Amino acid sequence: MKISLSPEYMEFNRLYKEESDIYREIALRLGSSSSAICILYDLCLLGEGCTQKDICENSYLSKQTVNSAIHKLESGGYIYLEKGRGRSTHIYLTETGDGLIREKILPVIEAETRAFSALGEDGVLLTRLMGTDLTNLRSEVEKLK
Repeated sequence: MKISLSPEYMEFNRLYKEESDIYREIALRLGSSSSAICILYDLCLLGEGCTQKDICENSYLSKQTVNSAIHKLESGGYIYLEKGRGRSTHIYLTETGDGLIREKILPVIEAETRAFSALGEDGVLLTRLMGTDLTNLRSEVEKLK
């Protein structure tokens, strides 16, 4: 069966997959899993002391994926965990983890920032359109239930 899609939608899907491939390549270059890189990235954005729940909400990774990656990062000596209130556990960088972020993760964030900044005002439009597309997609998926 072959489905006919608009050329614009096909290009949108291709670009989305290409972006995902760029991040897979980054993880390979850094010698780690995409989920571990994502967690270190989120620690930069959310700050130390964030919780696994914070990372799940920010990254859209599953709880199981985040939990598994956190334990690998902990056993690798990059992060340590501290109990908080109730069942919450807070995530902190070790000196090794901080060094890894400065050497490997911050350059990626800086590259992303330069690439997005190069869009100028089109970056605002891109963000707005992507948000609208995701809202529309969520609505259409809800209709499938």
